[in-house]
Amino acid sequence: MSAEIHITFEGETVLARKGESLAASLAAHGVQAFRTTRCEAERGLFCGMGVCQDCLVEVDGKPNQRACMTKVDRPLVVRREAHARPLAPIDAGRPPVTIGEIEMIEPEVLVIGAGPGGLSAAIAARRAGASVLVVDERSQPGGQYFKQLSVEAPPEAPPDAQHREGAVLIEEAGRLGVVIRSGVTVWGAFEPNEFAATAEGRTLRLLPKAAIIATGAYERGWPVPGWTLPGVMTTGAAQTLWRTARRLPGRRVLIAGNGPLNLQLAAELIAGGAEVVAVVESAPRPGVAHAGLIARMALASPQLIRDGLRYHAARRSGRAAMIHGMVVAGIEKTAAGLSVHLRSQDGAAEQRREVDALCLGYGFEPSNELLRALGCGHDYDPLRRQLVTRRNSDGLTDIAGIYALGDCTGLGGARAALAEGIIVGVAAARALGHQPDAGLASRLARAATDLARHRRFQQALWSLYAAPAYSAKLATPETLLCRCEEVSFGQIEEALSEEMRLMGAIKRRTRVGMGRCQGRYCAPVLDALLAERYGRPRDEFTGFAPRVPVKPVAIEDLARLG
Repeated sequence: MSAEIHITFEGETVLARKGESLAASLAAHGVQAFRTTRCEAERGLFCGMGVCQDCLVEVDGKPNQRACMTKVDRPLVVRREAHARPLAPIDAGRPPVTIGEIEMIEPEVLVIGAGPGGLSAAIAARRAGASVLVVDERSQPGGQYFKQLSVEAPPEAPPDAQHREGAVLIEEAGRLGVVIRSGVTVWGAFEPNEFAATAEGRTLRLLPKAAIIATGAYERGWPVPGWTLPGVMTTGAAQTLWRTARRLPGRRVLIAGNGPLNLQLAAELIAGGAEVVAVVESAPRPGVAHAGLIARMALASPQLIRDGLRYHAARRSGRAAMIHGMVVAGIEKTAAGLSVHLRSQDGAAEQRREVDALCLGYGFEPSNELLRALGCGHDYDPLRRQLVTRRNSDGLTDIAGIYALGDCTGLGGARAALAEGIIVGVAAARALGHQPDAGLASRLARAATDLARHRRFQQALWSLYAAPAYSAKLATPETLLCRCEEVSFGQIEEALSEEMRLMGAIKRRTRVGMGRCQGRYCAPVLDALLAERYGRPRDEFTGFAPRVPVKPVAIEDLARLG
């Protein structure tokens, strides 16, 4: 087992494993509430990937630290983050710096994101002869799909095939000379091809000759009564706890949402010893009418079909119910944990489940903030309810020197991103004057075939999992739409009653979308609500405009080198 480290949380000793996140340590100790808001509401782990900013804690006297992104590498003194607690003053002893004094890095090819697509693109570009720098916000490469174990695995839960595949990819990148820098937050994108980032408290300027953006996606919000309660988290957050630290979100867990990731999580948590009471899928139960879709999926990727059957077998072995056609309609805090209200899509059937933790996975939103900040064009896909980046067959956007791939451009899955990465990496290297050898050209041809195959699989998959979109009818006037600024649906309705029809006006009136997550969870819901209310289509201009910084950054990091 990993070396144990003693951390202190609110005066109580917590045994943590070296290398795991602080959020994983606290969750294993039964801590669900990490901070209180200005309305004195408790919040805990939600997204598990540094997006929502709800797991903020004070670490060694430093406030506003994300527990999910803070690695335990030494004894720590941790306190709950209280909104009313005064912040420590910034040290004024050091003079501010000018932009000319900020460290500047000029890689030939810059890849932003070290997930499957980013690593694949970096390897291909390097094989083609380009020098490559990969930067990623997380503490280790692999992204959301190839999450690597950050602790020594117990004998009963060693790294699985997905872990090992990711480790091989990371090792190959390092062996070829790809430079990977973890813990780098890219928060600004400017034309022509300039990026601003922070790393270990220092500000960086990145000026590549070509940039490949592979920033992935994050899970959609599901604003229903109680969705901000501690113990309610995304499917991805629970999976990160297990796949990186072998920690469980709770002993008795309910998983609800739309898509196959929820089934995979159920299998993993059951293997880890959790009691998964049910997997609640909003799509209807597959029947004879879906046989053609399943056959198409089996032809496109038999291995993924086998994985799905394996997950179902694990679910059945753990006696977890499979419930179709129902959604989470509300959550209440009880003395024993959480009471989850389930409702059928037509409202005719209802259930209640009592659990320790609820995992929500109702689809994804592309992390396209950098692409939009650069001015890359996007089109709205009404079927997938998301923006899709305009690109040519090589992944080149309509901004010179900017390539994009993977789920940040529109969801396609990890397998498609791996294949697409080869195509995009080679294209970026070629544009800079490099030529792939015969071996790489052969890989390129296989990648094109694989990409087409996996796109066929994804099209059939999402037809199989087709389900109604989120409806604001699930919310009450008191339900929070904006988690960060605690703006309720009732406040939004008040703004609409004043004839405010534009998101910008509603934002100024209510502060919706002005919080730390910068509208990532509330903006798509509000945009859809306005589109439905006023009968207008959604497009790249109907949501909030991208703003720099695209991710929260400390003023101290902006003002001086650190």
